[in-house]
Amino acid sequence: MPSEAFNDWGWRIPFLMSAIVLIAGFIIRKEVHETPAFVKEEKQDKVARSPISEAFRHSWKHMVLVMFMALMNVIPVVATIFGAAYAVQPAYGIGFDKSVYLWIPVVGNIVAVLVIPFVGNLSDKIGRRPTMIAGCLGSGLLAFVYLYAISIQNVPLAFASSIVMWGMVYQGYNAVFPSFYPELFQTRYRVSAMAIAQNIGTMLTAMLPALFALVAPPGSDNIPLVVGGLAFFITCVCALAAYIAPETHRLAMEDLGNPNAKPMDKTAYEASRKGSFQAVSH
Repeated sequence: MPSEAFNDWGWRIPFLMSAIVLIAGFIIRKEVHETPAFVKEEKQDKVARSPISEAFRHSWKHMVLVMFMALMNVIPVVATIFGAAYAVQPAYGIGFDKSVYLWIPVVGNIVAVLVIPFVGNLSDKIGRRPTMIAGCLGSGLLAFVYLYAISIQNVPLAFASSIVMWGMVYQGYNAVFPSFYPELFQTRYRVSAMAIAQNIGTMLTAMLPALFALVAPPGSDNIPLVVGGLAFFITCVCALAAYIAPETHRLAMEDLGNPNAKPMDKTAYEASRKGSFQAVSH
């Protein structure tokens, strides 16, 4: 599509196509049943009347940890927002072609789809925290490489480092947090606690493009070091939060969110996991 057409009306196409996603999401949600744990609570009339207040009263510490871990959205910000501006905006003087650069999120997401099942399976075997911590620190370090590649105008290196950073290493976090976050909370207020904490963290990362532009405006020196250092600091905070959080991967469903819960025996856990796969396959 010509640049003039894209700037005039082409940019609206993805937003219009999102209507398909909304319809698909509605159909999927309609077909998804509540979890057995929630159904059990509902039958026993144990559903929380005020899940938000219970979440803050009983699990505010874990909510704070989730909020800090959710700051990992800094990596997509570096890869697709600030990185794109740094690479293609004339003021920065790099001069990457827009049409080439727009392939980074496309290829990154394709690679991520392939990587996520393997990382998720690994987290079931070794735990949530190790993969989360590795994903945080690894992608944070790769942010330096990615931004440096842009600064030296090396398109292949920038493309490759972005795919490795975002499409692969970042998935150590991205593939695991949808399981890890809710596992930190009890059934009575699980979704409320997770949603509030995660969205606060995500909201904070929404301000990062403005912060990066403030500390590294066009014409400033050492942009890869400044922005990369800030991104790495944030990912270190995320890794620390994941380290402090309790491990959950071998806890029974009814024990999730219980600070005194003991992990299942490894043999019993593997048997339970195998049974879950068989139930899904049928």
